Amino acid sequence: CALPIWAMFELVRKVAESGLSMAIATQVFLLKMPEFIVLAFPMSIILATLMVYSRMSSDSEIVALRGCGVSIYRLAVPALLLSIVVTGMTFAFNEVIVPTANYQASVTLDKALNEEKLPFREKNIFYPEFSKIKPPDGKEYTTLTRLFYAENFDGKLMKGVTIVDRSQYGVAQIVSSNSASWDRAESTWNLYDGTVYLVSPDGSYREILKFAHKQLQLPRTPIDLAQRGRGYSEMNIAQAYEYLELMRLSGNYEKVVKTQVRIQQKYALPFVCVVFGLMGAALGCRPQRTGKATSFGISVLIIFSYYLLGFVAGAMGQKGILTPILAGWLPNIFGLGIAIFLLMRASR
Repeated sequence: CALPIWAMFELVRKVAESGLSMAIATQVFLLKMPEFIVLAFPMSIILATLMVYSRMSSDSEIVALRGCGVSIYRLAVPALLLSIVVTGMTFAFNEVIVPTANYQASVTLDKALNEEKLPFREKNIFYPEFSKIKPPDGKEYTTLTRLFYAENFDGKLMKGVTIVDRSQYGVAQIVSSNSASWDRAESTWNLYDGTVYLVSPDGSYREILKFAHKQLQLPRTPIDLAQRGRGYSEMNIAQAYEYLELMRLSGNYEKVVKTQVRIQQKYALPFVCVVFGLMGAALGCRPQRTGKATSFGISVLIIFSYYLLGFVAGAMGQKGILTPILAGWLPNIFGLGIAIFLLMRASR
């Protein structure tokens, strides 16, 4: 509940401070609703199972069923089946609807605030490329081999392009051009009106060559980077993998790890429905007389603990303390262990 309220207050603030119209604010809020619904699915599962099984326990129906030979594990099967169905719904929403809706919300908001979000990055496209080199002493190490920079990008041409090439040991060249474009047919870069500076090992210019047009065999990664304007919440898993490959090519290790963690979190989030369903069934089957308010309070505590653990595990994964897989799945593993322990305890 807190996320929709926070988003609503943010939009109200923009209406008051930036002159955002109520119609646009309502449209943005509705576009953000799929993201809130995805987060609400796991919450609804634990609240529903906890309230249903607690009511059955308060009315002694659990005792009656166990007296007829029905085990706790058998009683938890309906909760498990419902959780699996909601897991599929959560995954479908998170892959098909949420990324597109979030992206449209961002574009709509930026246009309304006169900050149009283009499907590409307009300024300062920066692409470092790293690779392993082996100098004459035979000791291999990783170093920056190529650096690509463009001042502006209009969707077709990159302008103010500078390329520093150190791919050959002891030889470097600096290429500067007014503009550059990607030739899809020949998989090359076309550079226009520029200069090539050949640099000697001692740092002096060995040769300076002017050109009107020059082709270079470079990867198209810079233009791919420029066309990636989406945040993690605006990508589905396939788009996140494409972005991950770009980061690997650029050698940006921090972005690689962060993207790997986010991908695992996208996989893990829907399966928390199963964890919450089993946990709610296990807690509800205990002999007790629990009201709706108590069930709601327990649900909020469990949900808060899960997302807090997810935040901590994600941060540890991005810092390299945990592997990306463990960082993404640790809350689910921990929660599933607690749910199984509670089921075993309730079955005694």
